[in-house]
Amino acid sequence: QVQLVESGGGLVQPGGSLRLSCLASGFTFRAYAMRWYRQAPGKERELVAGISPSGFPLEYQEAVKGRFTISRDNAKNTVYLQMNSLKTEDTAVYYCNCQLRENYWGQGTQVTVSS
Repeated sequence: QVQLVESGGGLVQPGGSLRLSCLASGFTFRAYAMRWYRQAPGKERELVAGISPSGFPLEYQEAVKGRFTISRDNAKNTVYLQMNSLKTEDTAVYYCNCQLRENYWGQGTQVTVSS
């Protein structure tokens, strides 16, 4: 069974940093692109970043370019999202995603940016 488990969220001050991790299992991780999404209260889910199977960044939301970096370690079946220079607008639940025959999602990890 496909499983995605996010971790690394928490409460940080504006300007701070966090690194999110998503541990994947139940499929051939190295063969699939991976993506991070986020959803803020009262807002629609939005794509944050995507990465190719071999580790090439595919896309970044314009609002996070230059601040966030997506990466992966295929030996560990893990995709990461390094978030620097965090802003209050980054507050959201962050979800890991992979698209096989259907979309799979983790349970999400809360990121709160507040002073």
